Amino acid sequence: MAPLVTYTLRQGDRALVLAQRLLEVVTHAPEIEEDMALSNLALDLIGQARALYTYAGEVEGPTADGSVRDEDHYAYWRDQHEFVNPLLVELPNGDFAQVIGRQFLHDAYALPYWQAMTSSTDATLSAVAGKAVKETAYHLRHSHSWVVRLGDGTEESHTRMQDAIDELWRYTGELFESDEIEHELIAAGVAADPAGVREQWHSTVEATLAEATLDLPDDGPMQSGGRAGRHGESFSYLLGEMQVVARAHPGATW
Repeated sequence: MAPLVTYTLRQGDRALVLAQRLLEVVTHAPEIEEDMALSNLALDLIGQARALYTYAGEVEGPTADGSVRDEDHYAYWRDQHEFVNPLLVELPNGDFAQVIGRQFLHDAYALPYWQAMTSSTDATLSAVAGKAVKETAYHLRHSHSWVVRLGDGTEESHTRMQDAIDELWRYTGELFESDEIEHELIAAGVAADPAGVREQWHSTVEATLAEATLDLPDDGPMQSGGRAGRHGESFSYLLGEMQVVARAHPGATW
Protein backbone atom coordinates (compact mmCIF):
# COMPACT_ATOMS: atom_id res chain seq x y z
CA MET A 1 0.00 0.00 0.00
CA ALA A 2 1.35 3.43 -0.93
CA PRO A 3 2.55 5.57 2.02
CA LEU A 4 0.02 8.30 1.21
CA VAL A 5 -2.85 5.79 1.38
CA THR A 6 -1.73 4.49 4.77
CA TYR A 7 -1.21 8.01 6.07
CA THR A 8 -4.66 9.11 4.92
CA LEU A 9 -6.31 6.00 6.39
CA ARG A 10 -4.62 6.60 9.75
CA GLN A 11 -6.28 10.00 9.96
CA GLY A 12 -9.61 8.74 8.65
CA ASP A 13 -9.63 5.84 11.12
CA ARG A 14 -8.77 8.17 13.99
CA ALA A 15 -11.83 10.27 13.17
CA LEU A 16 -14.26 7.41 12.49
CA VAL A 17 -13.41 5.30 15.54
CA LEU A 18 -13.66 8.27 17.90
CA ALA A 19 -17.02 9.18 16.34
CA GLN A 20 -18.28 5.64 17.00
CA ARG A 21 -17.23 5.85 20.64
CA LEU A 22 -18.98 9.22 21.02
CA LEU A 23 -22.19 7.89 19.51
CA GLU A 24 -22.21 5.11 22.11
CA VAL A 25 -22.50 7.82 24.78
CA VAL A 26 -25.46 9.63 23.24
CA THR A 27 -28.54 9.37 25.52
CA HIS A 28 -26.20 8.71 28.46
CA ALA A 29 -24.72 12.23 28.85
CA PRO A 30 -25.51 14.16 32.06
CA GLU A 31 -27.79 16.62 30.22
CA ILE A 32 -29.71 16.60 26.92
CA GLU A 33 -27.70 19.52 25.53
CA GLU A 34 -24.59 17.41 25.97
CA ASP A 35 -26.17 14.53 24.07
CA MET A 36 -26.70 16.94 21.18
CA ALA A 37 -23.17 18.35 21.47
CA LEU A 38 -21.57 14.89 21.42
CA SER A 39 -23.72 13.97 18.42
CA ASN A 40 -22.51 17.04 16.55
CA LEU A 41 -18.90 16.27 17.38
CA ALA A 42 -19.36 12.74 16.06
CA LEU A 43 -20.97 13.99 12.85
CA ASP A 44 -18.06 16.35 12.23
CA LEU A 45 -15.62 13.48 12.71
CA ILE A 46 -17.59 11.22 10.38
CA GLY A 47 -17.50 13.95 7.75
CA GLN A 48 -13.72 14.15 8.08
CA ALA A 49 -13.43 10.36 7.81
CA ARG A 50 -15.60 10.28 4.68
CA ALA A 51 -13.45 12.87 2.92
CA LEU A 52 -10.24 11.07 3.87
CA TYR A 53 -11.53 7.62 2.88
CA THR A 54 -12.71 8.91 -0.48
CA TYR A 55 -9.28 10.38 -1.11
CA ALA A 56 -7.54 7.17 0.00
CA GLY A 57 -9.58 5.27 -2.59
CA GLU A 58 -8.63 7.74 -5.32
CA VAL A 59 -4.93 7.48 -4.45
CA GLU A 60 -5.04 3.68 -4.16
CA GLY A 61 -6.61 3.44 -7.61
CA PRO A 62 -8.51 0.56 -9.22
CA THR A 63 -8.32 -2.85 -7.56
CA ALA A 64 -7.82 -6.14 -9.41
CA ASP A 65 -11.49 -6.23 -10.44
CA GLY A 66 -11.33 -2.65 -11.71
CA SER A 67 -13.38 -1.10 -8.90
CA VAL A 68 -12.26 1.84 -6.78
CA ARG A 69 -12.63 1.46 -3.02
CA ASP A 70 -15.00 3.98 -1.50
CA GLU A 71 -15.74 5.25 2.01
CA ASP A 72 -18.10 2.35 2.74
CA HIS A 73 -15.38 -0.18 1.93
CA TYR A 74 -12.92 1.38 4.36
CA ALA A 75 -15.54 1.75 7.13
CA TYR A 76 -17.45 -1.53 6.83
CA TRP A 77 -15.41 -4.09 4.95
CA ARG A 78 -12.03 -4.03 6.59
CA ASP A 79 -11.10 -6.35 9.45
CA GLN A 80 -9.67 -5.31 12.79
CA HIS A 81 -5.98 -5.54 11.84
CA GLU A 82 -6.59 -3.29 8.83
CA PHE A 83 -7.64 -0.31 10.94
CA VAL A 84 -4.73 1.98 11.78
CA ASN A 85 -6.11 4.43 14.36
CA PRO A 86 -4.21 5.38 17.54
CA LEU A 87 -5.26 3.38 20.60
CA LEU A 88 -6.48 6.48 22.46
CA VAL A 89 -9.61 6.91 20.35
CA GLU A 90 -10.74 3.28 20.60
CA LEU A 91 -10.62 3.04 24.40
CA PRO A 92 -13.99 1.97 25.84
CA ASN A 93 -16.20 4.60 27.35
CA GLY A 94 -16.00 4.77 31.13
CA ASP A 95 -17.67 7.48 33.16
CA PHE A 96 -18.33 10.93 31.73
CA ALA A 97 -14.97 12.24 32.96
CA GLN A 98 -13.23 9.51 30.96
CA VAL A 99 -15.23 10.39 27.83
CA ILE A 100 -14.38 14.07 28.21
CA GLY A 101 -10.75 13.40 29.09
CA ARG A 102 -10.27 11.26 25.99
CA GLN A 103 -11.98 13.89 23.84
CA PHE A 104 -9.89 16.73 25.27
CA LEU A 105 -6.55 14.95 24.86
CA HIS A 106 -7.54 14.14 21.27
CA ASP A 107 -8.83 17.62 20.44
CA ALA A 108 -5.70 19.28 21.85
CA TYR A 109 -3.79 17.15 19.33
CA ALA A 110 -6.22 17.44 16.41
CA LEU A 111 -6.37 21.25 16.27
CA PRO A 112 -2.62 21.92 15.79
CA TYR A 113 -2.46 18.88 13.51
CA TRP A 114 -5.11 20.22 11.15
CA GLN A 115 -3.69 23.73 11.38
CA ALA A 116 -0.35 22.37 10.21
CA MET A 117 -2.04 20.37 7.46
CA THR A 118 -3.56 23.50 5.91
CA SER A 119 -0.03 24.08 4.56
CA SER A 120 0.29 20.56 3.16
CA THR A 121 1.69 20.33 -0.35
CA ASP A 122 -1.10 17.86 -1.08
CA ALA A 123 -4.01 19.99 -2.28
CA THR A 124 -6.73 17.53 -1.20
CA LEU A 125 -5.37 17.05 2.33
CA SER A 126 -4.92 20.80 2.64
CA ALA A 127 -8.56 21.35 1.64
CA VAL A 128 -9.79 18.73 4.15
CA ALA A 129 -7.71 20.46 6.82
CA GLY A 130 -9.19 23.86 6.02
CA LYS A 131 -12.66 22.61 6.97
CA ALA A 132 -11.49 20.44 9.86
CA VAL A 133 -9.70 23.34 11.59
CA LYS A 134 -12.98 25.20 12.11
CA GLU A 135 -14.75 22.11 13.43
CA THR A 136 -11.91 21.06 15.69
CA ALA A 137 -11.55 24.52 17.21
CA TYR A 138 -15.12 24.15 18.46
CA HIS A 139 -14.47 20.60 19.66
CA LEU A 140 -11.50 21.79 21.72
CA ARG A 141 -13.44 24.69 23.26
CA HIS A 142 -16.15 22.25 24.26
CA SER A 143 -13.94 19.58 25.80
CA HIS A 144 -11.72 22.22 27.45
CA SER A 145 -14.73 23.79 29.17
CA TRP A 146 -15.82 20.41 30.56
CA VAL A 147 -12.33 19.54 31.84
CA VAL A 148 -12.22 22.84 33.73
CA ARG A 149 -15.80 22.46 34.97
CA LEU A 150 -15.22 18.96 36.31
CA GLY A 151 -11.67 19.48 37.54
CA ASP A 152 -12.50 22.67 39.39
CA GLY A 153 -15.93 21.42 40.51
CA THR A 154 -16.82 19.19 43.41
CA GLU A 155 -14.42 16.91 45.22
CA GLU A 156 -15.90 13.90 43.40
CA SER A 157 -15.81 15.48 39.94
CA HIS A 158 -12.21 16.60 40.54
CA THR A 159 -11.19 13.09 41.59
CA ARG A 160 -12.89 11.47 38.60
CA MET A 161 -11.38 13.96 36.13
CA GLN A 162 -7.89 13.46 37.56
CA ASP A 163 -8.30 9.67 37.49
CA ALA A 164 -9.38 9.86 33.84
CA ILE A 165 -6.41 11.98 32.77
CA ASP A 166 -4.02 9.72 34.68
CA GLU A 167 -5.47 6.61 33.04
CA LEU A 168 -5.53 8.06 29.51
CA TRP A 169 -2.08 9.65 29.62
CA ARG A 170 -0.18 6.50 28.62
CA TYR A 171 -2.07 6.42 25.32
CA THR A 172 -1.10 9.94 24.22
CA GLY A 173 2.45 9.20 23.09
CA GLU A 174 1.26 7.26 20.04
CA LEU A 175 -0.37 10.42 18.64
CA PHE A 176 3.08 11.82 17.90
CA GLU A 177 4.81 8.74 16.56
CA SER A 178 6.14 8.65 13.03
CA ASP A 179 7.61 5.76 11.10
CA GLU A 180 9.24 5.12 7.76
CA ILE A 181 5.81 5.28 6.12
CA GLU A 182 5.51 8.92 7.10
CA HIS A 183 9.10 10.19 7.08
CA GLU A 184 9.16 10.77 3.32
CA LEU A 185 5.74 12.46 3.43
CA ILE A 186 6.91 14.79 6.21
CA ALA A 187 10.06 15.66 4.27
CA ALA A 188 7.95 16.41 1.18
CA GLY A 189 5.63 18.69 3.12
CA VAL A 190 2.65 16.39 2.60
CA ALA A 191 2.34 15.31 6.25
CA ALA A 192 2.55 17.42 9.39
CA ASP A 193 5.68 17.21 11.53
CA PRO A 194 4.53 15.53 14.78
CA ALA A 195 7.24 17.29 16.79
CA GLY A 196 5.68 20.70 16.14
CA VAL A 197 2.19 19.39 16.86
CA ARG A 198 3.36 17.85 20.13
CA GLU A 199 4.77 21.14 21.38
CA GLN A 200 1.43 22.91 20.90
CA TRP A 201 -0.50 19.93 22.34
CA HIS A 202 1.58 19.92 25.50
CA SER A 203 1.18 23.67 25.96
CA THR A 204 -2.62 23.43 25.63
CA VAL A 205 -2.89 20.44 27.96
CA GLU A 206 -0.61 21.93 30.59
CA ALA A 207 -2.51 25.24 30.67
CA THR A 208 -5.93 23.58 30.76
CA LEU A 209 -5.05 21.17 33.55
CA ALA A 210 -3.64 24.04 35.60
CA GLU A 211 -6.87 26.02 35.10
CA ALA A 212 -8.84 22.92 36.16
CA THR A 213 -6.64 22.48 39.29
CA LEU A 214 -5.54 19.10 37.95
CA ASP A 215 -2.05 17.64 38.00
CA LEU A 216 -0.12 17.02 34.80
CA PRO A 217 0.83 13.31 34.80
CA ASP A 218 4.45 12.28 34.53
CA ASP A 219 5.54 10.75 31.24
CA GLY A 220 6.15 7.03 31.61
CA PRO A 221 5.95 4.01 29.33
CA MET A 222 3.45 4.64 26.54
CA GLN A 223 1.02 2.21 24.93
CA SER A 224 1.33 1.87 21.17
CA GLY A 225 0.39 -0.35 18.24
CA GLY A 226 -2.97 0.89 16.97
CA ARG A 227 -1.41 2.72 14.02
CA ALA A 228 0.17 -0.59 12.99
CA GLY A 229 -3.10 -2.52 13.23
CA ARG A 230 -2.68 -3.95 16.75
CA HIS A 231 -5.75 -3.22 18.85
CA GLY A 232 -7.25 -4.05 22.21
CA GLU A 233 -9.95 -6.65 22.77
CA SER A 234 -12.71 -4.05 23.04
CA PHE A 235 -12.03 -2.87 19.49
CA SER A 236 -13.55 -6.03 18.02
CA TYR A 237 -16.86 -5.23 19.75
CA LEU A 238 -16.78 -1.65 18.43
CA LEU A 239 -16.27 -2.91 14.87
CA GLY A 240 -18.94 -5.56 15.28
CA GLU A 241 -21.55 -2.98 16.19
CA MET A 242 -20.42 -0.48 13.56
CA GLN A 243 -20.29 -3.00 10.69
CA VAL A 244 -23.15 -5.38 11.51
CA VAL A 245 -25.81 -3.86 9.24
CA ALA A 246 -23.54 -3.53 6.20
CA ARG A 247 -22.24 -7.08 6.59
CA ALA A 248 -25.66 -8.61 7.28
CA HIS A 249 -27.21 -6.90 4.24
CA PRO A 250 -24.41 -6.38 1.68
CA GLY A 251 -25.37 -4.00 -1.09
CA ALA A 252 -28.55 -2.86 0.64
CA THR A 253 -29.76 0.69 -0.04
CA TRP A 254 -32.53 2.88 1.33
